[in-house]
Amino acid sequence: MDPFIALADPIRRDLLRALASGPARVVDLASQHPISRPAVSKHLRLLTEAGLATVEDRGRERHYALARAGLDPVRDLVDELSGRRPPIPESAFDALDLEIRRTVRDRRGDGDAVPDGERPQEESA
Repeated sequence: MDPFIALADPIRRDLLRALASGPARVVDLASQHPISRPAVSKHLRLLTEAGLATVEDRGRERHYALARAGLDPVRDLVDELSGRRPPIPESAFDALDLEIRRTVRDRRGDGDAVPDGERPQEESA
């Protein structure tokens, strides 16, 4: 199941919030909702199929935990939509500085490099 479809249901989102604080048994999760334990189990099964939760059998009990890696597609989409971009590496600024210096030198026409901290004077019209 697609994690976005799994997250569309408010009960499943609440279950994930509960699992974010640590693993829990089905009976404990069901006590927090006004639906039956089998219905909560079905929601948890869907979360597991979507890769958002893991399940471990301990005797007769099933313990569920949040699978944080399953949230990666959601996190990637939110990052993409919020306009977050990776930081610009320092080497890119160094290359830009070099290109600006070359352009200024070429426009001056004398071939001399512009010393650090100095700007060429613009010709007045």
